[in-house]
Amino acid sequence: MRILIANDDGYLAPGLAALVAAVQGLGQVEVVAPEQNASGTSNALTLNRPLQVFTAGASAPGVQVINGTPSDCVHVALTGLLGYRPDLVLSGINQGANMGDDTLYSGTVAAAMEGYLFGIPAIAFSQVQKGWGDLDAAGRVVRAVVQQVLEQGLPAQPFLLNVNIPNRPDADRLPRRVTRLGRRHASEPVIRQINPRGEPIYWIGPAGDAREAGEGTDFHATASGFVSITPLQVDLTDHARLPDWRARLERAG
Repeated sequence: MRILIANDDGYLAPGLAALVAAVQGLGQVEVVAPEQNASGTSNALTLNRPLQVFTAGASAPGVQVINGTPSDCVHVALTGLLGYRPDLVLSGINQGANMGDDTLYSGTVAAAMEGYLFGIPAIAFSQVQKGWGDLDAAGRVVRAVVQQVLEQGLPAQPFLLNVNIPNRPDADRLPRRVTRLGRRHASEPVIRQINPRGEPIYWIGPAGDAREAGEGTDFHATASGFVSITPLQVDLTDHARLPDWRARLERAG
């Protein structure tokens, strides 16, 4: 078993170290992570400059670091850096939840998704609250989930799982629920400030509250004290409305 690990909080993030520690002994582990925090970069690839790769020192032994996005890390690893095809791609452990609409922006989910796009099974792991609280327990959840997936055998078709773990010391003893994505309200307004040169600058506002958080959603599961596991797919096609749009827009050729 060969496992590739990435994240979006940067190569020095405690969550990355916890993820690496959690899967020790389950296979050959390779870590390729961003040089800087790249939260919120979604599936961005760096196309306007070359990327550099270096090996971290004593602060993160054995970690290969790329000055790019989480997707860059997995993409470069799979298309030339590793020289082999891993069996599993893992991402995280992220500082903060990636649930509902957040998954579209998440660099953590994007790193796992990049592996999935290459046909490799992938799992993204996040803690619900920021601050790295009870990270050891989250690591035990990671190991349990990965072990269970491996023991059951990797399916013929690749999968993409999004796991959100409550920050609790007993997280590894919490029930696990397979969920669907909830939805959020729109983001809060931008925060306008003036820089030292008198020019306006803007900070993206905080995420809105959950608007669809009923039973069965990832929001409901974690709020109820469960570990949430959401199977994801990449197909954004609105299949239900395809006939309507064909009737509206197609014309005979």
